[in-house]
Amino acid sequence: MPQYTLLLHESTTEFADLSPDEMQRIITKYQDWSRKVAEAGRLVGGHKLRDGSGRVMTGANGKPVVRDGPYIEGKEVIGGYFIITADHYDHAVKIASDCPHLAYGGTIEVREIEKVD
Repeated sequence: MPQYTLLLHESTTEFADLSPDEMQRIITKYQDWSRKVAEAGRLVGGHKLRDGSGRVMTGANGKPVVRDGPYIEGKEVIGGYFIITADHYDHAVKIASDCPHLAYGGTIEVREIEKVD
């Protein structure tokens, strides 16, 4: 069965001013959603990515160039991801359609994972 990644794009400032209690309520909504997808047998995995840290790699003259990133000055970052199974793209979109990420102004990029045999 095809697998899809749901890349969760979000604003770098969307959750900045939330209290710990407000943030916990949001986290609980994501946990409830992922539990529902898991109970349906569709969740392969997923993780939230750590805010404000990472590395961005590019190539220059055949050598890797590593910079700190993603840049907080950017308007949007990938804040996390889920991997799901679905019958086809429309099915993957349907599964993702009630993800709480959309309710908080985020964008979900749905991409099929290419199997390499």
